[in-house]
Amino acid sequence: MMRKLIIVLALLSLLTVGCGGENAMPVEETTMPPTEVPTAVPMPTEEPEPMSFTDGMGRTIELEEYPTSIVTLGPSILESLFAIGAGDQVVGREEFSTYPEEALAITNVGSLWGELPAEAIVALEPDLVICPQLIQPEQVTALEDLGLTVFWQANPSDFEGLYANLTSLAKLSGHEEEAQTLIDSIKTRVAAVETVIATAEDLPTVFYELDATDVQNPYTTGAGTFIDTLITMGGGTNIGAVLEGDYAKMSSEEIIVQNPEIILLSDAPYGITPESVAERPGWEVISAVENDKVFPFDPFLVSVPGPRMVDGLEAMAKLFHPDLFE
Repeated sequence: MMRKLIIVLALLSLLTVGCGGENAMPVEETTMPPTEVPTAVPMPTEEPEPMSFTDGMGRTIELEEYPTSIVTLGPSILESLFAIGAGDQVVGREEFSTYPEEALAITNVGSLWGELPAEAIVALEPDLVICPQLIQPEQVTALEDLGLTVFWQANPSDFEGLYANLTSLAKLSGHEEEAQTLIDSIKTRVAAVETVIATAEDLPTVFYELDATDVQNPYTTGAGTFIDTLITMGGGTNIGAVLEGDYAKMSSEEIIVQNPEIILLSDAPYGITPESVAERPGWEVISAVENDKVFPFDPFLVSVPGPRMVDGLEAMAKLFHPDLFE
Protein backbone atom coordinates (compact mmCIF):
# COMPACT_ATOMS: atom_id res chain seq x y z
CA MET A 1 0.00 0.00 0.00
CA MET A 2 2.78 2.39 0.92
CA ARG A 3 4.61 1.54 -2.29
CA LYS A 4 1.53 2.43 -4.39
CA LEU A 5 1.19 5.79 -2.67
CA ILE A 6 4.77 6.66 -3.48
CA ILE A 7 4.22 5.88 -7.19
CA VAL A 8 1.03 8.04 -7.34
CA LEU A 9 2.80 10.99 -5.70
CA ALA A 10 5.66 10.66 -8.17
CA LEU A 11 3.27 10.75 -11.17
CA LEU A 12 1.47 13.83 -9.79
CA SER A 13 4.82 15.56 -9.43
CA LEU A 14 5.64 14.92 -13.12
CA LEU A 15 2.24 16.22 -14.31
CA THR A 16 2.67 19.40 -12.28
CA VAL A 17 6.01 20.11 -13.90
CA GLY A 18 4.71 19.26 -17.36
CA CYS A 19 1.68 21.55 -16.97
CA GLY A 20 3.85 24.57 -16.06
CA GLY A 21 2.20 25.43 -12.81
CA GLU A 22 3.44 28.13 -10.48
CA ASN A 23 5.58 25.66 -8.54
CA ALA A 24 6.90 23.99 -11.64
CA MET A 25 10.58 23.47 -11.90
CA PRO A 26 12.13 25.65 -14.64
CA VAL A 27 13.20 23.73 -17.68
CA GLU A 28 16.66 24.70 -18.90
CA GLU A 29 16.85 25.42 -22.67
CA THR A 30 19.61 23.68 -24.47
CA THR A 31 21.54 26.06 -26.77
CA MET A 32 22.44 24.38 -30.07
CA PRO A 33 25.45 25.59 -32.08
CA PRO A 34 24.45 27.68 -35.14
CA THR A 35 24.06 25.74 -38.32
CA GLU A 36 26.81 26.68 -40.78
CA VAL A 37 25.46 27.76 -44.20
CA PRO A 38 27.68 26.31 -46.91
CA THR A 39 29.46 28.98 -48.93
CA ALA A 40 28.69 28.83 -52.66
CA VAL A 41 31.78 28.00 -54.64
CA PRO A 42 31.73 29.83 -58.02
CA MET A 43 31.94 27.54 -60.99
CA PRO A 44 34.84 28.28 -63.31
CA THR A 45 33.66 30.35 -66.28
CA GLU A 46 34.65 29.13 -69.72
CA GLU A 47 36.28 31.57 -72.09
CA PRO A 48 34.14 32.08 -75.21
CA GLU A 49 35.40 30.24 -78.25
CA PRO A 50 36.94 32.60 -80.82
CA MET A 51 35.10 32.99 -84.09
CA SER A 52 37.00 31.68 -87.10
CA PHE A 53 36.67 32.99 -90.65
CA THR A 54 38.33 31.97 -93.91
CA ASP A 55 38.99 34.78 -96.38
CA GLY A 56 39.33 34.79 -100.17
CA MET A 57 43.01 33.88 -99.97
CA GLY A 58 42.26 30.77 -97.92
CA ARG A 59 43.67 32.37 -94.76
CA THR A 60 41.97 31.78 -91.39
CA ILE A 61 41.51 34.68 -89.00
CA GLU A 62 40.05 34.59 -85.49
CA LEU A 63 38.01 37.20 -83.64
CA GLU A 64 37.09 37.08 -79.96
CA GLU A 65 34.01 39.22 -80.62
CA TYR A 66 32.43 41.20 -83.42
CA PRO A 67 34.71 44.10 -84.39
CA THR A 68 33.71 47.59 -83.34
CA SER A 69 36.50 49.39 -85.20
CA ILE A 70 36.92 48.35 -88.83
CA VAL A 71 39.13 49.93 -91.48
CA THR A 72 37.97 49.30 -95.06
CA LEU A 73 40.39 49.57 -97.97
CA GLY A 74 37.98 49.61 -100.90
CA PRO A 75 34.66 51.22 -101.94
CA SER A 76 32.88 47.87 -102.38
CA ILE A 77 33.65 46.85 -98.78
CA LEU A 78 32.50 50.16 -97.31
CA GLU A 79 29.30 50.29 -99.37
CA SER A 80 28.47 46.71 -98.45
CA LEU A 81 28.99 47.25 -94.72
CA PHE A 82 26.72 50.28 -94.75
CA ALA A 83 24.11 48.38 -96.76
CA ILE A 84 23.92 45.60 -94.13
CA GLY A 85 23.77 47.99 -91.18
CA ALA A 86 27.41 47.82 -90.06
CA GLY A 87 28.42 51.33 -91.07
CA ASP A 88 28.80 52.53 -87.49
CA GLN A 89 31.50 49.90 -86.93
CA VAL A 90 33.76 51.49 -89.56
CA VAL A 91 36.40 53.91 -88.24
CA GLY A 92 38.59 54.30 -91.33
CA ARG A 93 38.26 54.28 -95.13
CA GLU A 94 40.50 54.79 -98.13
CA GLU A 95 40.33 57.97 -100.18
CA PHE A 96 37.92 56.89 -102.92
CA SER A 97 35.37 55.22 -100.63
CA THR A 98 32.83 58.03 -100.62
CA TYR A 99 29.45 56.28 -100.70
CA PRO A 100 27.07 56.56 -98.95
CA GLU A 101 27.22 60.21 -97.94
CA GLU A 102 27.57 59.28 -94.26
CA ALA A 103 30.89 57.65 -95.14
CA LEU A 104 32.45 61.09 -95.65
CA ALA A 105 32.45 61.57 -91.87
CA ILE A 106 34.71 58.52 -91.44
CA THR A 107 38.45 59.08 -91.14
CA ASN A 108 40.20 58.99 -94.51
CA VAL A 109 43.46 57.04 -94.18
CA GLY A 110 44.64 58.18 -97.62
CA SER A 111 45.18 56.83 -101.11
CA LEU A 112 46.05 53.23 -101.93
CA TRP A 113 48.13 54.19 -104.96
CA GLY A 114 51.77 53.53 -104.24
CA GLU A 115 52.55 52.46 -100.70
CA LEU A 116 49.74 51.59 -98.31
CA PRO A 117 49.06 54.28 -95.70
CA ALA A 118 50.05 51.81 -92.99
CA GLU A 119 50.84 54.43 -90.35
CA ALA A 120 47.39 56.02 -90.65
CA ILE A 121 45.72 52.60 -90.48
CA VAL A 122 47.64 51.50 -87.37
CA ALA A 123 46.90 54.83 -85.66
CA LEU A 124 43.18 53.97 -85.68
CA GLU A 125 43.87 50.75 -83.70
CA PRO A 126 41.32 48.74 -85.69
CA ASP A 127 39.96 45.38 -84.58
CA LEU A 128 39.85 44.38 -88.23
CA VAL A 129 41.07 45.57 -91.62
CA ILE A 130 39.02 44.40 -94.63
CA CYS A 131 40.69 44.48 -98.04
CA PRO A 132 39.22 44.02 -101.53
CA GLN A 133 40.99 42.30 -104.40
CA LEU A 134 43.00 45.37 -105.39
CA ILE A 135 45.15 44.85 -102.27
CA GLN A 136 48.01 42.50 -103.18
CA PRO A 137 48.96 39.46 -101.03
CA GLU A 138 52.30 41.00 -100.07
CA GLN A 139 50.46 44.10 -98.84
CA VAL A 140 48.22 41.92 -96.70
CA THR A 141 51.33 40.33 -95.19
CA ALA A 142 52.83 43.74 -94.51
CA LEU A 143 49.72 44.80 -92.60
CA GLU A 144 49.72 41.59 -90.58
CA ASP A 145 53.37 42.15 -89.69
CA LEU A 146 52.23 45.36 -88.01
CA GLY A 147 49.97 43.35 -85.72
CA LEU A 148 46.74 43.95 -87.62
CA THR A 149 44.02 41.36 -88.26
CA VAL A 150 43.30 41.40 -91.99
CA PHE A 151 40.47 39.82 -94.01
CA TRP A 152 40.87 39.74 -97.83
CA GLN A 153 37.88 39.47 -100.15
CA ALA A 154 37.91 38.71 -103.90
CA ASN A 155 35.77 40.72 -106.30
CA PRO A 156 32.61 38.93 -107.44
CA SER A 157 31.98 38.35 -111.15
CA ASP A 158 28.25 37.71 -110.83
CA PHE A 159 25.37 38.14 -108.41
CA GLU A 160 25.97 34.80 -106.71
CA GLY A 161 29.47 36.00 -105.88
CA LEU A 162 28.03 39.28 -104.60
CA TYR A 163 25.63 37.42 -102.32
CA ALA A 164 28.50 35.31 -100.97
CA ASN A 165 30.56 38.44 -100.25
CA LEU A 166 27.68 40.13 -98.45
CA THR A 167 27.14 37.00 -96.36
CA SER A 168 30.84 36.87 -95.39
CA LEU A 169 30.84 40.53 -94.35
CA ALA A 170 27.65 39.97 -92.38
CA LYS A 171 29.19 37.09 -90.44
CA LEU A 172 32.29 39.15 -89.71
CA SER A 173 30.31 42.12 -88.42
CA GLY A 174 27.34 40.36 -86.81
CA HIS A 175 24.63 41.51 -89.24
CA GLU A 176 23.47 38.28 -90.86
CA GLU A 177 19.75 39.01 -90.63
CA GLU A 178 20.10 42.43 -92.27
CA ALA A 179 22.31 40.98 -95.01
CA GLN A 180 19.78 38.29 -95.83
CA THR A 181 17.04 40.91 -96.14
CA LEU A 182 19.25 42.89 -98.54
CA ILE A 183 20.11 39.79 -100.58
CA ASP A 184 16.44 38.83 -100.88
CA SER A 185 15.63 42.34 -102.11
CA ILE A 186 18.40 42.25 -104.74
CA LYS A 187 17.29 38.81 -105.92
CA THR A 188 13.75 40.08 -106.38
CA ARG A 189 14.93 43.03 -108.47
CA VAL A 190 17.26 40.88 -110.58
CA ALA A 191 14.46 38.41 -111.26
CA ALA A 192 12.17 41.26 -112.35
CA VAL A 193 14.72 42.45 -114.92
CA GLU A 194 15.32 38.93 -116.20
CA THR A 195 11.59 38.40 -116.65
CA VAL A 196 11.29 41.52 -118.80
CA ILE A 197 14.47 40.88 -120.83
CA ALA A 198 13.30 37.35 -121.61
CA THR A 199 10.71 38.93 -123.90
CA ALA A 200 13.28 40.97 -125.87
CA GLU A 201 13.43 40.19 -129.58
CA ASP A 202 16.95 41.56 -130.15
CA LEU A 203 20.14 42.03 -128.17
CA PRO A 204 21.87 45.28 -129.22
CA THR A 205 25.65 45.36 -129.47
CA VAL A 206 27.25 47.51 -126.78
CA PHE A 207 30.62 49.24 -126.36
CA TYR A 208 31.34 50.07 -122.72
CA GLU A 209 34.03 52.75 -122.57
CA LEU A 210 36.18 52.78 -119.46
CA ASP A 211 38.93 55.22 -120.40
CA ALA A 212 39.56 57.09 -123.66
CA THR A 213 42.71 58.94 -122.65
CA ASP A 214 44.10 57.31 -125.77
CA VAL A 215 41.22 58.03 -128.16
CA GLN A 216 42.62 55.65 -130.76
CA ASN A 217 42.71 52.78 -128.26
CA PRO A 218 40.14 53.24 -125.51
CA TYR A 219 39.85 50.75 -122.66
CA THR A 220 36.79 48.56 -122.39
CA THR A 221 35.70 45.53 -120.41
CA GLY A 222 36.39 41.98 -121.58
CA ALA A 223 34.56 38.73 -120.92
CA GLY A 224 34.08 37.34 -117.42
CA THR A 225 33.85 40.65 -115.57
CA PHE A 226 30.81 41.75 -113.61
CA ILE A 227 30.30 44.55 -116.15
CA ASP A 228 30.23 42.01 -118.97
CA THR A 229 27.74 39.94 -116.96
CA LEU A 230 25.50 42.96 -116.42
CA ILE A 231 25.54 43.88 -120.12
CA THR A 232 24.42 40.35 -120.97
CA MET A 233 21.78 40.19 -118.23
CA GLY A 234 20.50 43.61 -119.31
CA GLY A 235 19.82 42.31 -122.78
CA GLY A 236 22.93 43.52 -124.63
CA THR A 237 25.96 42.01 -126.36
CA ASN A 238 29.36 43.23 -125.19
CA ILE A 239 31.64 43.75 -128.21
CA GLY A 240 34.61 43.76 -125.84
CA ALA A 241 33.99 40.12 -124.91
CA VAL A 242 36.29 39.03 -127.76
CA LEU A 243 39.30 40.63 -126.05
CA GLU A 244 41.72 38.79 -123.78
CA GLY A 245 41.85 40.01 -120.21
CA ASP A 246 39.30 41.57 -117.90
CA TYR A 247 40.06 45.08 -119.12
CA ALA A 248 41.82 45.76 -122.38
CA LYS A 249 42.25 48.28 -125.17
CA MET A 250 40.18 48.07 -128.33
CA SER A 251 41.41 49.95 -131.35
CA SER A 252 39.26 52.68 -132.82
CA GLU A 253 39.32 50.83 -136.16
CA GLU A 254 37.97 47.65 -134.55
CA ILE A 255 35.20 49.56 -132.77
CA ILE A 256 34.13 51.08 -136.08
CA VAL A 257 34.10 47.61 -137.67
CA GLN A 258 32.08 46.17 -134.78
CA ASN A 259 29.64 49.09 -135.20
CA PRO A 260 28.03 49.03 -131.73
CA GLU A 261 24.40 50.03 -131.53
CA ILE A 262 24.86 51.50 -128.04
CA ILE A 263 27.87 53.18 -126.41
CA LEU A 264 28.04 53.66 -122.66
CA LEU A 265 30.48 56.29 -121.40
CA SER A 266 31.66 55.40 -117.90
CA ASP A 267 34.33 58.07 -118.37
CA ALA A 268 31.66 60.78 -118.60
CA PRO A 269 32.58 62.11 -115.11
CA TYR A 270 35.98 62.97 -116.60
CA GLY A 271 34.63 65.15 -119.36
CA ILE A 272 33.78 62.69 -122.15
CA THR A 273 30.46 63.54 -123.80
CA PRO A 274 28.34 62.12 -126.63
CA GLU A 275 29.33 65.20 -128.64
CA SER A 276 33.06 64.61 -128.17
CA VAL A 277 32.62 60.96 -129.16
CA ALA A 278 30.90 62.02 -132.39
CA GLU A 279 33.93 64.18 -133.22
CA ARG A 280 36.36 61.26 -133.14
CA PRO A 281 37.72 60.47 -136.61
CA GLY A 282 35.54 57.85 -138.31
CA TRP A 283 33.15 57.40 -135.39
CA GLU A 284 30.37 59.38 -137.08
CA VAL A 285 29.42 56.24 -139.04
CA ILE A 286 28.93 54.10 -135.93
CA SER A 287 25.29 53.14 -135.40
CA ALA A 288 25.21 54.41 -131.80
CA VAL A 289 26.48 57.82 -132.90
CA GLU A 290 24.13 58.07 -135.87
CA ASN A 291 21.10 57.15 -133.77
CA ASP A 292 21.94 59.21 -130.67
CA LYS A 293 22.48 56.19 -128.50
CA VAL A 294 25.69 57.29 -126.84
CA PHE A 295 24.88 57.58 -123.13
CA PRO A 296 26.84 58.88 -120.13
CA PHE A 297 26.83 56.13 -117.50
CA ASP A 298 27.57 56.28 -113.77
CA PRO A 299 30.67 54.07 -113.38
CA PHE A 300 30.16 53.55 -109.67
CA LEU A 301 27.02 51.51 -110.35
CA VAL A 302 29.02 48.74 -112.01
CA SER A 303 32.71 49.34 -111.35
CA VAL A 304 32.28 49.00 -107.58
CA PRO A 305 31.25 45.37 -106.98
CA GLY A 306 28.78 46.06 -104.21
CA PRO A 307 25.01 46.17 -103.63
CA ARG A 308 24.46 48.97 -106.19
CA MET A 309 25.26 46.54 -109.00
CA VAL A 310 21.55 45.84 -109.21
CA ASP A 311 21.01 49.58 -109.86
CA GLY A 312 23.49 49.27 -112.72
CA LEU A 313 21.66 46.26 -114.13
CA GLU A 314 18.33 48.07 -114.09
CA ALA A 315 19.85 51.19 -115.68
CA MET A 316 21.46 49.16 -118.49
CA ALA A 317 18.32 47.17 -119.20
CA LYS A 318 16.29 50.37 -119.56
CA LEU A 319 18.86 51.90 -121.94
CA PHE A 320 19.06 48.73 -124.06
CA HIS A 321 15.30 48.10 -124.15
CA PRO A 322 13.41 51.29 -123.28
CA ASP A 323 10.26 50.02 -124.97
CA LEU A 324 10.04 47.10 -122.53
CA PHE A 325 10.21 49.34 -119.46
CA GLU A 326 7.67 52.00 -120.42
